[in-house]
Amino acid sequence: MPDVRPVLPTEPTGPTGPTGPTEPTEPTEPAAPPAPPAADPARAAVRGGVLGNYVDQFDIFLPVLALAPVAAELYGTRAVVTYAGLVFVATLVGRPLGAALLGSLADRVGRAAVARASMLGLGVTTLLIAALPVAAMSHEAVLLAVVALRFVSGVLIGGGYTSAVPLAIEWSAPRRRGFVSGLVMAMSPTANATIAALVLVLLGVLGTDGYAAWGWRVPFVVGAVLAFAAVVHFRRHVRDTPERAAAAPAARPLTTVLVGAERHRLWRLMVLMTGLWLFTNMGVAVVTSQLGVVAELDGAAVTRTMLVATAVSAVAMVASGHASTRAGRRRFLAGFGVAAAVLAPATYLAAFTGPASPAALVLLVTVLQVVTVSAYGPIGAYLAERFPPAVRSSGYGTAYSLSIVLPALYPFWLPPLQASFGDVAPVAALLAVGGVLVAVGAATSPQEAMTDASPQEAITDAA
Repeated sequence: MPDVRPVLPTEPTGPTGPTGPTEPTEPTEPAAPPAPPAADPARAAVRGGVLGNYVDQFDIFLPVLALAPVAAELYGTRAVVTYAGLVFVATLVGRPLGAALLGSLADRVGRAAVARASMLGLGVTTLLIAALPVAAMSHEAVLLAVVALRFVSGVLIGGGYTSAVPLAIEWSAPRRRGFVSGLVMAMSPTANATIAALVLVLLGVLGTDGYAAWGWRVPFVVGAVLAFAAVVHFRRHVRDTPERAAAAPAARPLTTVLVGAERHRLWRLMVLMTGLWLFTNMGVAVVTSQLGVVAELDGAAVTRTMLVATAVSAVAMVASGHASTRAGRRRFLAGFGVAAAVLAPATYLAAFTGPASPAALVLLVTVLQVVTVSAYGPIGAYLAERFPPAVRSSGYGTAYSLSIVLPALYPFWLPPLQASFGDVAPVAALLAVGGVLVAVGAATSPQEAMTDASPQEAITDAA
């Protein structure tokens, strides 16, 4: 049947409205766009830890890799290996002082603020090296200026990692601390590989003469820019954890760590870290120099070898950090030390005691990096977990840096050993000693003091 329902009139629309004409209305302001969601503080802190450690490590290895091809031009041909070592040592010796002074400050005023200030200063000192008028300076003046600026850089680096790395671990969930630690610590070989790649490109584009004339300055400019970028990130996105803010600050955090209630933690951890620093100095700094002096590789070949080795060790470092969560960090590090005490000297001797093809040398140096410095993977979490919040930066920084002093002075005590026993045997023996110290230090180190819940988990639970 057809639809016969009446059609009802509709209300008029438009400017007249339902009851007749209406007054025109003023146009309304467009609604403001919604504010962007706040950044995840845990992710921001982890990114800050990764970026901060990358900046620190980039700066540490700049004189080792960026200045190696021009060391003779800058410092003169007399004792060039020793002088290059002194530049590296100046940075490493400055680090304990920075860790003591700025780590204590971070415990009192906040880790994020100290990280920003340290990285800003680091960018300035790195830029000053790039601007040195070396053509108008004697070799001795260049060496003195570089050593002085590198010492200041070392002090600032000590403040950077005592703040940024514990902050990243504090914001991380327990199940992710090992992975985060590995990611943060992997920035050391990553930065090393980045510098090596950059130097290799510059040498290829500019040639040896062009690199010696001005190309060596480019990596230092890049390092300064990276430091300033880290300052911007920390200023915009990174803040201290509620746990640190709520903790009652220790009146003298450094004293507490060195001779007070936490001293038993520090001194046992320093045994472990001394072994790791022997790995770093023998397996990275000395090996880099010996690739040119003992293996007789040219500058480009040394750079290519270290580029491959450090890139692989970066991946191994992340893996070792994650593995430490599954196996237990103490057990993992103790086992690593035992294995390294055997494998590290054997690999080193295979690389430097007989004729090896370029490919075999790259492989052996790569294996050496994996069985030594990849043990750093769990260290960010391991050290941070062993100190309470009120003294964590002081404890982390002092354990990490004070242990560097004796290994870092190798340019003074290694040459006499080499004069008596040859260039190779003492280095192999010291790699074995490093493994033993890592194993003993891990086996006797204290229980962790960090709480099981991360601040981000606490925030989520409260919500």
